[in-house]
Amino acid sequence: MISRYMKEKLSGGSVIRAMFEAGAKMRKERGDENVFDFSLGNPALELPSEITEAVKRLSDEPGIHAYMPNAGYADVRTAIATDYNRRFDTKLMAEDLVMTVGAAGALNVFLKTVINPGDEIIVPAPYFVEYGFYAENVGAILRVVPTDANFRPDMDALRAAVTSKTKVLITNSPNNPTGVVYTADELSAIAEILTDAPHTVYWISDEPYREIIYDDAVQASIFNYYRNSVVAYSYSKSLSLPGERIGYLAVHPDIDDGDDMRRALVTANRILGFVNAPALFQRLVGMYPGMTCDTTFYKRNRDLLLGVMDRCGFHYTRPEGAFYLFVDAPVPDEAAFCARAMDFGLLMVPSSAFGVPGRVRLAYCVAPDMIRRSEQAFWGLASAYGLAGRQ
Repeated sequence: MISRYMKEKLSGGSVIRAMFEAGAKMRKERGDENVFDFSLGNPALELPSEITEAVKRLSDEPGIHAYMPNAGYADVRTAIATDYNRRFDTKLMAEDLVMTVGAAGALNVFLKTVINPGDEIIVPAPYFVEYGFYAENVGAILRVVPTDANFRPDMDALRAAVTSKTKVLITNSPNNPTGVVYTADELSAIAEILTDAPHTVYWISDEPYREIIYDDAVQASIFNYYRNSVVAYSYSKSLSLPGERIGYLAVHPDIDDGDDMRRALVTANRILGFVNAPALFQRLVGMYPGMTCDTTFYKRNRDLLLGVMDRCGFHYTRPEGAFYLFVDAPVPDEAAFCARAMDFGLLMVPSSAFGVPGRVRLAYCVAPDMIRRSEQAFWGLASAYGLAGRQ
C-alpha cells in the first residue's frame, strides 16, 4: 500500500500536468488544429546544429557512459565556471560547482545539505509550484511572501518574513510564471535584508530562464551581492534540453563553512539517488558552456501573443524574460475561466497553482503558427466575457 503522503499527492495532482494531459485528450477528440495548448513550458525550439552533431560524436566515444566523480567531470565544471566568471565578473572555480540532474536536482541537493526539519524556506509569490514539494522532501516549512502589484519584490514584506526559523530564501528570476526579471537594485536590497538577519540565511537563485530576457532587462548574479548564496541552473530552456535533465549548482566561493558545504553537496547528490548528472550531457555542456538556442524565437512569440491579447482586450503583466504570460482573469474564479477556455480549445494554467489568485499562465514556448491560429479562439473567449473590442 502506498504512503498516506503519496495518496494525498495523487488526489491533488499537478494542475499544470493535468492541463497538459487534458490537451492530449482534446487533440484526439477535436484534432490538433483545433487545440491551442499553452499549458506546459516545453520548448518547441530546436537545438543548435552544433549540439545535435556533438551528441552523435560523443555517443561513440569509449567510456562516455561510465561513472565519474559525484560532483561531475572536473574539466566540465572548470569550463562552466570560466564562462560564468567571464559573464558576471565572479571568481568561481571547479570545486564551487556540482553537476546536477537539472535545476530541480540542484535545489533538492542544496536543501538536503542545509535544512533541518522544521526550518523555514521563504519564497515570493507567485512561485514555481514544485518548491512546496522540495520543502516537504526535507521536512521544511514553506512560507510564502507577497510581492507588489506588479509582482516585484516587496522589501517590507520580505523583511517581515525573515524570522529565527528562516534558513533559506528562494528567488526565481526571470520568474515563472510572471516573466519578471529582478534588477540589480532589487538584488542589492534583498541582500541587505538577509545580511541584517541575526543568523545565516542562505539565498538560492533558481535560474533556468537566465538566458531568456527581453528589451532592456539585465540579468545580474547574486554572487556579486550576497556571500551565502547559491545558483541553481538548468540547460533545459537555454539549449532546449528539458528531457535530458542536465544542470548545475554553483556556490559562492566565500560561502560559510565552504569546505564542509562543498563536501556535503557532493554527498547529498549521491545519497538522494541522483549519484551524478548524465555523463554524455555533462560532456556536451562542457564543450559549449555559453551556447544557447536562438532565444529571439521567444521574444517573437511573446510579441505575437501580446498582440493577440491586446486585440482581444485581455490585461496582463508584460514579461521581461522567460516564456510565460501572466494574464488577468476577467472573473474572480480563474479555474472557472480556464474551464471555459477549454470550450474554445484553449489550455492555460490557473494562477492558484503558483500561490496567487485571479490570473492564468500562458506558456508561449510553442510554434508561432499556433499562436496565430489561436487568435480566433481567444476572441471567442474574450467575447464570452464582454472583453473583445475594448482596446
